[in-house]
Amino acid sequence: MTISVSGFPDRPVIGFAHVAYSFGERFAARGTGLGFVTFASGEALAAGIGGIDVLVVSGLWRNELVREAKRLRFIQSISAGVDQYDRAVLAAHGIRLASAQGANARAVSDHAMALILALFRRIPEARDNQAKRFWRGMIGDLARREDELAGKTLLVIGLGRIGGRLARLAKAFEMTVLGIRANPGSGAEGAHEVHGLAALPALLPRADIVALTCPLTPETTGLIGVEALGRMKPGAILVNVARGRVVDTPALLAALEAGRLAGAALDVTEPEPLPAESPLWAMPNVLITPHTGGETRAYEDSVIDLLVENLERLRRGEATLLNQVV
Repeated sequence: MTISVSGFPDRPVIGFAHVAYSFGERFAARGTGLGFVTFASGEALAAGIGGIDVLVVSGLWRNELVREAKRLRFIQSISAGVDQYDRAVLAAHGIRLASAQGANARAVSDHAMALILALFRRIPEARDNQAKRFWRGMIGDLARREDELAGKTLLVIGLGRIGGRLARLAKAFEMTVLGIRANPGSGAEGAHEVHGLAALPALLPRADIVALTCPLTPETTGLIGVEALGRMKPGAILVNVARGRVVDTPALLAALEAGRLAGAALDVTEPEPLPAESPLWAMPNVLITPHTGGETRAYEDSVIDLLVENLERLRRGEATLLNQVV
């Protein structure tokens, strides 16, 4: 192994760790000439991590792996969220970390919009009726009838790349979009209004739909709990494509059972996988997808684009990585 002037290996060995994604195949197609290995399980990763310099990983990562990762210099996270990594531990071992922020922004925002449309147009009910070969009649009760999005107000909590694109999609449906982001001065990202997190209590009663697209941080953990759900407009819906722990699940269950919310669409839950005994599964006004919001046929190539750029920066000895975390 030769070392570049930056101190980073000229020809690092890369490890791709994922249970399903075909990173090795897509990386080989780039013709970089760099060696790589693939790990399809946590056990395989633990056994082989000592022989790699760069790791592309997300769900298979465990912080105790650092003890055996003697050569590891850089982790390119597969996911935009990086709450599974102990940043202090990585920094102490000289391991850099970058997120995949933006790699699935289109997919997740598409998914959030699909969940909103599905609830408003009662698509899950139609699919259930199809399976039963039942032709449902028209509904006289306005509160139960299909609805349209034009004129509705969407509150996007987390107005980054995903939330910003969702805001633009919602505006195309003639919705009013309110946005919350950590730094409102960073821009409205397509929303009609942008506010800081402190404005959440005042904004919740205005929203017909509350969509969570924020990262999991100490500030957002349990953000949607008893108080926030109590402030939401009666008959509103909650959409979560962020992280399960942003929502207090027992509080959400209570709000749904009491009829305060019209429904919820959840791509993420706490815990994951959602236990079979969870009451959420059986609620007719709840739509659950199994953390597939970021799934897209373009995902491997999008992550590899980030990886290749960051490898070049490391080789040149640059201080800043794309989507740098550590």
